[in-house]
Amino acid sequence: MTSLIPKLTTWRADLPASIVVALVALPLCLGVALASGAPLFAGLISGIVGGIAVGLFSKSPLSVSGPAAGLTVIVLAAIESMPSYQMFLLAVVLSGVLQLAFSLTRAGILSEFVPSSVITGMLAAIGLILILKQIPHAVGFDREAEGIFEFSTANGANTFTRILDSLSASTTPGAILIAGISLAFLFWWDGAKPKTGPLRFVPGPLVVVLIGVIGNVLLGALKPEWQLQATHLVQVPITQRLSEFPSLFTLPDFSGIGLGIVWTTAITLAIVASLESLLSVKAVDEIDPRRRSTDKNWELLAQGGGNIISGMIGGLPVTSVIVRSSANVDAKAESKLSTMLHGFWLLISVALIPAVLNLIPLSALAAVLIATGYKLTKPKLFIERYKQGWTQFIPFVVTVVAILFTDLLEGIIIGIVVGFVFVIARNFRTAITFACDGDDCLVRARRNLYFIHKYELQKSLDRVPDNTQVLIDLSSTSYVDLDNIDIINAFIKGAVYRGITVSLRGDIAGKRAALINAPSSEVLYT
Repeated sequence: MTSLIPKLTTWRADLPASIVVALVALPLCLGVALASGAPLFAGLISGIVGGIAVGLFSKSPLSVSGPAAGLTVIVLAAIESMPSYQMFLLAVVLSGVLQLAFSLTRAGILSEFVPSSVITGMLAAIGLILILKQIPHAVGFDREAEGIFEFSTANGANTFTRILDSLSASTTPGAILIAGISLAFLFWWDGAKPKTGPLRFVPGPLVVVLIGVIGNVLLGALKPEWQLQATHLVQVPITQRLSEFPSLFTLPDFSGIGLGIVWTTAITLAIVASLESLLSVKAVDEIDPRRRSTDKNWELLAQGGGNIISGMIGGLPVTSVIVRSSANVDAKAESKLSTMLHGFWLLISVALIPAVLNLIPLSALAAVLIATGYKLTKPKLFIERYKQGWTQFIPFVVTVVAILFTDLLEGIIIGIVVGFVFVIARNFRTAITFACDGDDCLVRARRNLYFIHKYELQKSLDRVPDNTQVLIDLSSTSYVDLDNIDIINAFIKGAVYRGITVSLRGDIAGKRAALINAPSSEVLYT
């Protein structure tokens, strides 16, 4: 069994990467909590738990967990319908217990049936959404909370109307200046970053945060009307004294254990959170430079444990999150030490230096996310999928468009359905070869025969003329389902009355037991 304790040998790469992930995660945690109708600190709790606890339990080297945008609608509805927030926390704990049960039943294997075109489509869609959702923040239009990735919002607005509103409104010059300089630096740093020396460990996003903080201070001194105010900065809850910090945590109310709404919420959270985690982890494995594979059943165990802990101390449900995970990969992390450290930085910073965090401009963080989004959805990715053929390109594009115009889970389900249509279509291609030369005929299966091949097999056998010799060649198959075996049996039984001699060829040891309805004199095994 792989050790759950991360190796410290990769700290040189993981330490700077963890700082980048923490900076990206901070506004996302707050934004998801705000959109979910939960206390802002609840989002930070789940980010901390997702980093430290899930990071410790998980065997995924690069996945990062935290509060998920895909659960905001469910969480908001649950909090509004629950007698108290403490009973919602009980539902979170119970959802974690259910995820442990999913792990024991090996439900994680379901993620392996998702086509790769859908996974890459999910990554590309997330990249586009990051860019589109961060444009308003980059120009100082901060009316929508960070971390909201659904196309439509409750007030009737959508991703594109938000962009139009942000550009037509009175934009904030200071935010545009900071975002522009930050983006220019990030793209320049990608090519200029030295391969050797101490500077190779300097993460570009950390420099961008410094650019944003220092730049905003300079704007206050040189051009005060451009300086960004509190509404355009990170807003972490602040306590007056460190001794007040534990009061921000909340315990669940176990008196609601018998309420139907608690169990309904728990089941819904468990299913949706598990699906989102499994798909995110699989996607992270796809972009891992070392192409490591994560044990999906164990990941459900880690996510379940994380949700139990998060619910017990007042946090939101946690899942593996592709945005933070992508930032982790982009920052050159090498092990889950980065994930755990990012949770530690969140804990230390919100406990000790929340006032410093509240100096960070959202436009600087928007630049970091836009750069991350571009790397997920480069035009090169679309060209590569196009070159692989329509069976790969169409499910890929459908997934991208579906996620862009709905939300993550709905879009993935649509992409999976389209992907499976192409899988079935490929299996409907000709699987049987039929040929006759005089009195000798051949019926050859070119690949495994499933129930969808019944009509084709029956049609080919019906073409065999009377008083001939026919070879049924199954040598290219390793599996023939019972429906097709029944068709072959029926043909063999009737062949004697039509003067047809039947021969079977191939490694049919596993099939011969099923082909027993015909007398041995009617069939020649070759």
